[in-house]
Amino acid sequence: MADLVYARLVGARLRSQLVYRASFTIDFLTQIIAQCTELVVILVLFDRIDALGGFTRDEVVLMYAFAGAAFGVADLFAGQLDNLPTYIRTGSFDVLLMRPLGTLPQIMCTDIRLRRIGRIAGALGAMGYALAHVTVEWTPAKVVLAVLTPVAGAVIFSAVWVVACSVCFWIVEGREFANAVTYGGNSFTSYPINVYSRPLRWLMAFVVPGAFVAYYPSLTLLGKQDPLGFPGWTGWTSPLVAVLAAGVAGLVWRFAVRHYRGTGS
Repeated sequence: MADLVYARLVGARLRSQLVYRASFTIDFLTQIIAQCTELVVILVLFDRIDALGGFTRDEVVLMYAFAGAAFGVADLFAGQLDNLPTYIRTGSFDVLLMRPLGTLPQIMCTDIRLRRIGRIAGALGAMGYALAHVTVEWTPAKVVLAVLTPVAGAVIFSAVWVVACSVCFWIVEGREFANAVTYGGNSFTSYPINVYSRPLRWLMAFVVPGAFVAYYPSLTLLGKQDPLGFPGWTGWTSPLVAVLAAGVAGLVWRFAVRHYRGTGS
């Protein structure tokens, strides 16, 4: 029954956006342009250098594409959590608690914006280009890894979104902190992590854990050794990290909701 309710909520939201097709088309193209603008930054950078952290332009584009596709999917389904401070401040979250549905799925289903698919399309285009220009010794396992990497990355980003936004239950105006972790994490994962300073690298790569979104899967696909010394099989663990991250996010969310006291307290 709950699945049917969620499906109807999502369906109603999507139909309302498709009514204004011209507006949707413009928003869709704008999102593609925004995603490609980030790619231009990489191309301009490599106009001045030959390698970044030991990686060529096309190899960095591959990391960027994996990260962009993963973030785009996460933004599509979890980006609505940016509105959590408004729910808490206005008391709308109390209404969600009164319904016989999970609070997290309710928020994630309320404002799915189809225009965000444009970012995913732009990243997938860059991914296709990168995979066609880098050297990969393809095996069935690597094909599966290439397909699962954006999916696992999306789960990791979504989990980070949930954990970061859960802070808003204690700090109502904690949106900027959440944005620093989520949107900042997208920028971080678009480049090889070995180019960052050690403190930032350990925080964003292994605590968050952004290194498993694109960096380690890309190393595995390319058959390259990790400059930081981690074993070659690390890239295969991204789906496992995604499952663990989702589990942690669920625990944090439930803990935060249990300690929510309402706007009148």
